[in-house]
Amino acid sequence: MYQKLLSFLLILSIGCGLLTGCGKPISRSGFYFDTIITVTLYDSFREDLLDGCFSLAKQYEAYFSNTLPDSDISKINQAEGAPVTVHEETIELLEKGISYGELSNGAFDITIGRLSDLWNISLKALLEETDSSLIPDPAEIAAVLPSIDYTCVEINGTEVTLTNKDARLDLGGIAKGYIADKMKDYLLEHGVRSALINLGGNVLTVGSKPDGSPYTIGIQYPFQEVGSSITAVDVQDSTVVSSGVYERYFQVGDTLYHHILDPKTGYPYDNHLLSVTIITKHSADGDALSTICFALGLEDGMALAESLADTEAVFITDDYKLHTTSGI
Repeated sequence: MYQKLLSFLLILSIGCGLLTGCGKPISRSGFYFDTIITVTLYDSFREDLLDGCFSLAKQYEAYFSNTLPDSDISKINQAEGAPVTVHEETIELLEKGISYGELSNGAFDITIGRLSDLWNISLKALLEETDSSLIPDPAEIAAVLPSIDYTCVEINGTEVTLTNKDARLDLGGIAKGYIADKMKDYLLEHGVRSALINLGGNVLTVGSKPDGSPYTIGIQYPFQEVGSSITAVDVQDSTVVSSGVYERYFQVGDTLYHHILDPKTGYPYDNHLLSVTIITKHSADGDALSTICFALGLEDGMALAESLADTEAVFITDDYKLHTTSGI
């Protein structure tokens, strides 16, 4: 449901010219979490630090994936309600996911796995031809809704139990942001002060450009060619994360079925929004909040963003108008 496969945030005005004599940046890309991730270092030229970042990516994918059979999350999902001992980082991420379930009154729910599997938007978005057979039967949707309840995730130390054995965890709406934050912590611990971490559109900046100026991050123009930005924001030491209907979807007739699913109705949200972008300090927060603010709609989503410290938002409505919080 929530996985931001490619939100196509654009990194603008970043290249050798901004280094002001510091030398060429080093960068590496890899494929994790079903998307391409890239880490670029601007003030350090240590390949071993890139090795470290991608070791973290591999490690956390092995913890958080709901498709790898030996991951912590898969073990919990397969346990039929029995307790499972997991890594401390998995507990940390689950607790953050639960807290956002509470904040959103269930609009963000990490137990949405059965519903997202039922819709399988990622696969259907790749099909050249679509018809009504791709839409799940209403009875099937109704049957999985009772399994969605973040309050059934019971944590005792490093032990996790799904008190509703039919629930299935899916951390796709928050895991990449969490991992980006961990990569940033790792780089800071090793003296890096200027870098970019891009996990499939979850863009996290370490410090500022080497010349002290902010990074300029473009926001994808919905349904336009990848690389077309509708606006841009200047940030430093912050993250920029988008959730949008254009990311993964299929269309039947005039109706667009996108990947941001309502845990209460079982269907994609229909609230006249095309995307929401969150600018904040931590990428895990940006990940969850971009989905939550989208789910709440323009008025309530804007109010939530305005109420949170160090948080700004850009909403794009279906008439392609931009609506921004007061700090932008």
